This record gives sequence, C-alpha cells and structure tokens, in this order.
Amino acid sequence: MRILIAEDERDLNRLIAKTLEKEGYGVDACFDGKEALYYLEHTDYDAAVLDIMMPGMDGLSVLKAIRRNGQDLPVMFLTAKDSISDRVIGLDSGADDYLVKPFDFDELLARIRSMTRKRTPHTSSRITISDLTLDTGTHQVTRGGQAIDLSAREYAILEYMCMNPGIV
Repeated sequence: MRILIAEDERDLNRLIAKTLEKEGYGVDACFDGKEALYYLEHTDYDAAVLDIMMPGMDGLSVLKAIRRNGQDLPVMFLTAKDSISDRVIGLDSGADDYLVKPFDFDELLARIRSMTRKRTPHTSSRITISDLTLDTGTHQVTRGGQAIDLSAREYAILEYMCMNPGIV
C-alpha cells in the first residue's frame, strides 16, 4: 500500500514515514499543501495523512480540491487542532478520520488499517486465496497451515497482490 504523508513538522514527518515504511507501506512525504496536492493529482495512493495547518495550502483546501476532482481515497487529518468544532469541520469536509496530536503510533497504524480496509472488498482482516492466508491486522502469512516469514517489503507486495487480483 502506498501512502502520502503531508506534515510540515519535518522531524514528525520523517518519524511517521519511517514508522510506516517499517510496517511495509510505501511512503511519499511532503511538507506543504501545494506539494501534497501535486502528489495526489499525479500519483495513485491508497491513503493520505494530511496536517491541516501547512504552508502554501492548508489540509482542508487540499482535501476539498481532490474531492472536487473525484478522488475518493481515504484521508486522515493528523493535526493539533483539537476542538470539537475543528473535528466536525474536518470530517464534514470529506476526511475519513481525524487524529489529534500528540498521538500514539499504534493508534495511527490501526486507524490507517481501518480506513484502508473500508475501501477494499474484504470484510475481515483475513484474505484467503487457495491455501494461502494473509492477515492484514497482524501481518501473518500462512500457506497450507505453515507460517511464512516475510520481510516488510515482501509482505507489502503480497498484500497488494492479494487485494488487487487480476491486475498486473
């Protein structure tokens, strides 16, 4: 799965990107809204994590622009704006989720799994093809009942192939 991170705090941006890459995600990262909009218009992503308060163009405007263009990818706002009215505005503007800083990385990962799972035809965290079973929640893979150890990159490729059957 490929995710865009748009966060203007450079250290936090790098930390989020490294955490997601360690979990097997492909990650592109940028630091302002105009750059985020460019990435989103020119690359296919499975999800985006946007800060609201970014230079160039705020996250709300980025989201409105991609929704106007017909893009329906899952978007999470990751922001310091923590009032109820901010959350309502963010969700009503078309975001799939809203997470307030500071946050726990386990929660961020769970929310990303949840919002991307909603966009797939799979109703559980397990995908079974013949005797191959892939659990997207735990990243465990078995074939014929035998556990298979995969690197994060190998797992990400296998998951992508299982979620997109018949696509070369």
